[in-house]
Amino acid sequence: MDKEQKYCYVCGEKLTEKQCKDEGVVKYCGHCEEFRFPLYSSAVSMVIFNPKKDKILLIQQYGMKSNILVAGYINKGETPQQALQREIKEEVGLNAVEWNYNDSMYFDKTETLMHNFVVVVDSENLKIKENEVDTAQWFTVKEAVEYIRPNSMAKKFLLKSLKGRDVT
Repeated sequence: MDKEQKYCYVCGEKLTEKQCKDEGVVKYCGHCEEFRFPLYSSAVSMVIFNPKKDKILLIQQYGMKSNILVAGYINKGETPQQALQREIKEEVGLNAVEWNYNDSMYFDKTETLMHNFVVVVDSENLKIKENEVDTAQWFTVKEAVEYIRPNSMAKKFLLKSLKGRDVT
């Protein structure tokens, strides 16, 4: 059993383990008589391009001085595509006009499945929401690769989005 899910999220009963057909051994609530599969959060992150697709937006937040991608959690009932539009509007005041799926990775630290998209927005005119973002800045593609947080999931997503593109 993993460290997080010891009790049923419906009734609070202590979970046991039980064989679940082809799924293998799964956590089980004897009180509800239901299998309880792992719960985790889902979020989106975006490699955001300006309308000309020659600049990438990087942000800093929560007092950290490293540059990262715009990101946020997917709300219950929301699709990743709806979440990316909402998060971009909330954090930097821009409208997503085009997007394509890039990749996904699981972030163990917060137990979050991160869905990454490559997005084009309608302008470069940022309207930063103070409680969401500390700073936001447009970088050339080459600068973005240089200035994004090293060894981060954000950098991995950025590099994958640029595969096959000349960044010199």
